Amino acid sequence: MRIRCNHSEGWNHPAPGEARCRRCGVTRFTEYGAVRPPGLPYVRTPEPEAARRADRAAATWIANLPRRRTWWGLRPAA
Repeated sequence: MRIRCNHSEGWNHPAPGEARCRRCGVTRFTEYGAVRPPGLPYVRTPEPEAARRADRAAATWIANLPRRRTWWGLRPAA
């Protein structure tokens, strides 16, 4: 099923870490945390600004990669 909504009407926040589109009702989790068994070390999450810098750096790195057709499966198989 494909949702044809650009979520332009905004988001409701029914619970902490959860957002729902006011138009189509799709749920977006904003603070995902995996279930962890006891005994594992605590996971540190980066500060929001550090996370944004890392995302920008990764996007810049990917955008500046040389375009190689074989990476994307566009070249016919030999």
